Amino acid sequence: MSQKSHNIRLLIVEDNIALAENLYEFFGNKNYTLDFARDGLTGLHLAVTHQYDVIVLDVMLPGIDGFEICRRLRNDLNSQTPIIFLTAKDAIEDKEIGFESGVDDYLTKPFNMRELDLRLQALTRRKFADNNNLTAGDVTFDPGTLRVSCADGRSVVLTGIGANLFEILIRAYPNYVSHQTIIETIWGDDFVDPHTLRSHVSALRKVLKVSIGTSLVQSMHGKGYLLNPELES
Repeated sequence: MSQKSHNIRLLIVEDNIALAENLYEFFGNKNYTLDFARDGLTGLHLAVTHQYDVIVLDVMLPGIDGFEICRRLRNDLNSQTPIIFLTAKDAIEDKEIGFESGVDDYLTKPFNMRELDLRLQALTRRKFADNNNLTAGDVTFDPGTLRVSCADGRSVVLTGIGANLFEILIRAYPNYVSHQTIIETIWGDDFVDPHTLRSHVSALRKVLKVSIGTSLVQSMHGKGYLLNPELES
């Protein structure tokens, strides 16, 4: 299947309204499905709770800057979604920070829309050729169908916050994810009552225990949660 036959799911995190409108006008007429965010927290929230083929990130953003978003996606959440920085920060030191944060490409402003289009197509070409399933030991998660499957054939389709939570944990595997990171990525801010997170974790554990025989989600006391495929049933 050729690249052009795919509808590319694109997240653009950009606080310049005029530029965002220009991007929408250009890419909205092509084979892209677009989401926009005007600040870092919203961008991070969308990146974790939705599936994108590529992410365009400004660096200087309200809330959390692009460098930090990229670091969190790569290091905390183990996200492999291709990311390109689109920024006025053109110093070699800035580019060095950007690539160290885990970005795939770096385009400085001002830029040519056609060049950005070509770079986005190059970044997504690899993704369409790969299997998008996520694995942790004998556990597999399909982000498209939200199905958790085990080697013994048992499986369950997750929904709502539980699906978001499970994806965060399996992307981070074998590392744990902090309470703060989970709250910010799912709800977009840090004002959610910790009891709310615990309630969703408890509900997810029950669904997994009933359907596949083990809860999989392990608490790291005072730190966060970890996906553990070997957790005793």
